[in-house]
Amino acid sequence: MPENVRARRSAYERVVRPALYRLGKGDAEVAHEQTLAGLRLLGRIPGAPRAGARLYGVPGAARTVFGVRFPSPVGLAAGMDKNGVALRAWPAIGFGFVEVGTVTAHPQPGNEKPRLFRLVEHEAVINRMGFNNLGSAALAERLAAYGDLGYPLGISIGKSKITPLDEAVEDYVTSLRRLYRYGDYFAVNVSSPNTPGLRELQDAGHLRELLTALHAEAAALTVSGLAPKPILVKIAPDLTTTAIDELLQVCTDTGVAGIIATNTTITRAGVAEHPLAAETGGLSGRPLTDVSAKIVAHIHGETGGALPVIGVGGIVDPSDAHRLFDAGASLVQVYTGLIYKGPGLIRQINRSLP
Repeated sequence: MPENVRARRSAYERVVRPALYRLGKGDAEVAHEQTLAGLRLLGRIPGAPRAGARLYGVPGAARTVFGVRFPSPVGLAAGMDKNGVALRAWPAIGFGFVEVGTVTAHPQPGNEKPRLFRLVEHEAVINRMGFNNLGSAALAERLAAYGDLGYPLGISIGKSKITPLDEAVEDYVTSLRRLYRYGDYFAVNVSSPNTPGLRELQDAGHLRELLTALHAEAAALTVSGLAPKPILVKIAPDLTTTAIDELLQVCTDTGVAGIIATNTTITRAGVAEHPLAAETGGLSGRPLTDVSAKIVAHIHGETGGALPVIGVGGIVDPSDAHRLFDAGASLVQVYTGLIYKGPGLIRQINRSLP
């Protein structure tokens, strides 16, 4: 590792990260919002995103996956910038693509606070945010104002909390319809543990109905003049192998373009003794490193590599990203690792790409 990268990481971990943790008397969500505010300002500085992309990115790392060209295979996972407020800034710290959301048809405040917890000793986070977002109509308006971002944008769509499970399909379809012209791919989130009943949509029957409806809507929008967009499914790390295989069959049958593996876990393996382990919500970060790699490898093997995978979960150093690539991931996404290691992590991954 180059010495200047090592120093940058150290500076973040020794100075920047502790300062962020002190914001709001240690409230993790306050630190999150302040970070987004700072990035939003960075994105407004003329030339800053392009200069940052040159510093943190890497020439020649581009690849095309499910018909979309990605300038780098390292992306920002959904959940960090739900409402797309800092989209101009993310390339400045090396991301080759960004996934916004998860967004819902109805605006919603999410679950009661506090709802975001750092397990620092384990480089992990527990969240029960509950899809707090301004709604898909507001996101569409924001994306229209941005215009061309210059990089691929994924949009994660989910079910509104107020929508009954038997009306979930129309909820997803509404968001897809509103946002279709703005996304380069769409991620169908049926795996968050923080919306009651949502994970039931991973069951084969529910999922087939949902994906059939989304593809029908996409086809209708394409007929109206919009370009076809890939639809992906994001799965939970807590599924059994049998459940994953059933899900993959549905995805293959309905023309899904790829899988995002994985979302957060409801298990507490590796952190059970931590005082915050009893908090409800999804666990992310280092405890998912092994799990996500195994699931990516299983999907890659089961589909013979025909179904591209975006690997996410437990990327806290470059070797974790390479482990997912070696397991068969075409792209990777980072979220919790960015919290603990800062933008230096993205540069390190980019610089270590073959």
